[in-house]
Amino acid sequence: MNTGILDVSGLTEETQRRAQTLRDPEAMTIVEEAMENIRRAAAVIKRGGLVAFPTETVYGIGANVFDEEAAGRVYEAKGRPSDNPMIVHIARASDISKLSKKLSPDIVKLADAFWPGPLTMVMEKSEDVPARVTGGLQTVGIRLPDNPVAIELIRLAGTPVAAPSANISGSPSPTRAEHVIADLNGKVDIILAGEVCKVGIESTVVDMTVSPPAVLRPGIITKDDIEAELGHGGDGWGHSGDGSFCVRSATQKEPSPLCRTEPSPLCPKSPGMKYTHYAPKAAMLVVEGGREKVRAEAARLKAMNEALGLKVGVLLFEEADYVKAAHDFYAVLRDMDDSGMDMIIAGALPGTDGVSFAVMNRMMKAAGYNIVRV
Repeated sequence: MNTGILDVSGLTEETQRRAQTLRDPEAMTIVEEAMENIRRAAAVIKRGGLVAFPTETVYGIGANVFDEEAAGRVYEAKGRPSDNPMIVHIARASDISKLSKKLSPDIVKLADAFWPGPLTMVMEKSEDVPARVTGGLQTVGIRLPDNPVAIELIRLAGTPVAAPSANISGSPSPTRAEHVIADLNGKVDIILAGEVCKVGIESTVVDMTVSPPAVLRPGIITKDDIEAELGHGGDGWGHSGDGSFCVRSATQKEPSPLCRTEPSPLCPKSPGMKYTHYAPKAAMLVVEGGREKVRAEAARLKAMNEALGLKVGVLLFEEADYVKAAHDFYAVLRDMDDSGMDMIIAGALPGTDGVSFAVMNRMMKAAGYNIVRV
């Protein structure tokens, strides 16, 4: 397959403002060129093709949600297990009605508070949503992305778009266009090359089919943020009523239990719930403990492994700058792989806030829960 790589980096909120409000000729030209490329990509989705595109979290690989064959090609392009559900992206909140017939007051509250944005809500699916998209589940994850390219693509395609991350399954999610090109060139019809994703980790996923709602995957919108909007607390990072997910701590050693459904005995209710995920090519180890002890142990392990002839990278984020850690995490893993690292030693984030928790969720899965405590 010949993949078309189309530049849409000029379509930003600022250029749209300059074009629409200020009637700036340069901005108008930039916007129109980007929109023409998005129109081409939308036509591909309409005819059953695959398009990789930027969102504010990570890049996604999109297909018409109602086209089972196209959804199957997404799994094929990614090498993604067919029991792993795909998140469906919409261009306006009212499009929920195309995917789910059950709209609760809590869903409305969270949509008003966090959409467009990095929050996915799991709802009961309508009969129109193919089981292939949902991994055989009777639920569907829905979100409205906060990215002008993504919104225009979905709007012009005229359909909600099923879109998991645009990477080879299990590898670090792509936050730059070059990551997508490296993984999917020749496997999708079009790659829309936009700006660097501003969030850098996947959306928070919250199960709205249980009471109280339960977080299935942590993200930059935290449990506390959600509880503040709903006006009531959930069961911490607890399970969602059917036992689908239970995070005991950011550094739990064991994978979380998966939901039990018929006919599939083990079926994750949200992406990112498998034991190993987001993994670089290099072997990865997480060092957990006090900041200075972590630095000393990382230096010791680096020297020891370099003495054995290995090329070792050390990943230590600045203390308390968790939003930047979220933004940079996947990109740093990919940069280290590109540099030929044999081993990555990562320092655990010491914080207990929700964003730190979300980054640690990805870090532990990337390392396959290989932890040294000091």
